[in-house]
Amino acid sequence: MSTFSDASGVITPLPKVRRPTGFSGVVPAFAFVGIFFVVPVAILLLRSVLEPVPGLENYAQLIGSATYLKIFANTFIVSGLVTVISLLIGFPVAWALAIMPGRLTSVIFAILLLSMWTNLLARTYAWMVLLQRTGLINKMLIGMGLIDQPLALVNNLTGVTIGMTYIMLPFIILPLYGVIKKIDPSTLQAAALCGANRWQCLTRVLLPLAMPGMAAGALMVFVMSLGYFVTPSLLGGTANMMLAELIAQFVQSLVNWGMGGAAALVLLVVTLSLYAVQLRFFGNQNPGGR
Repeated sequence: MSTFSDASGVITPLPKVRRPTGFSGVVPAFAFVGIFFVVPVAILLLRSVLEPVPGLENYAQLIGSATYLKIFANTFIVSGLVTVISLLIGFPVAWALAIMPGRLTSVIFAILLLSMWTNLLARTYAWMVLLQRTGLINKMLIGMGLIDQPLALVNNLTGVTIGMTYIMLPFIILPLYGVIKKIDPSTLQAAALCGANRWQCLTRVLLPLAMPGMAAGALMVFVMSLGYFVTPSLLGGTANMMLAELIAQFVQSLVNWGMGGAAALVLLVVTLSLYAVQLRFFGNQNPGGR
């Protein structure tokens, strides 16, 4: 019990502070989430089945239109490519960061964080300059004799994939680094002593132990790519529209909240399904094998 001593030296016990217990302790948090997240999403999804007329007409239009199906295909193809490429690039970088000296690791982390803190619009415009027909990348490829004519790297899904991969790389490198750093080096040494070569150490020891981090990073990148707006709209153009651009067009240009809500619900269902799959297969695994 806490006590308090006044100027006369009399010790007086302080009253106990009653702390919230049970469900009452999380009511403010649930109220905040409900008011600012659940209610707006619920209203938007209700409008998808109530406007312009009650029913599932909006969803029928989304599924029955070849144009909308192409937009869905663009979204999932680009998101999948960005996720796979980010994994292929991010895993070696995360492994290198885990085994590098501390000072060099700090420098590379500073570069990663600086790229994340740089304005997204500025980074996208920089990629527009680099990828255009007269940009630095095409000039370098022509100067090295690899191509004769400039490549079309903007206003298509190629440019969108390149730009989004660059933006998403830190979001997969950081979780992977945290998982790989926790892996006990003696595990790999034990595998080598038992006769495993480098490839077997990688595929049978390191990759399985790092799988929870890979799954978490891949899910984060894929879900963020599904809802990305700025980079696809600038590097892809209207001919290569993705789902976030379609929702923005429904709401801002066409003022069609019903179709916008229907497209948003599809995106939400896909996101929650992927999260459920990730929890089902990787939710109980202990990162780093500890």
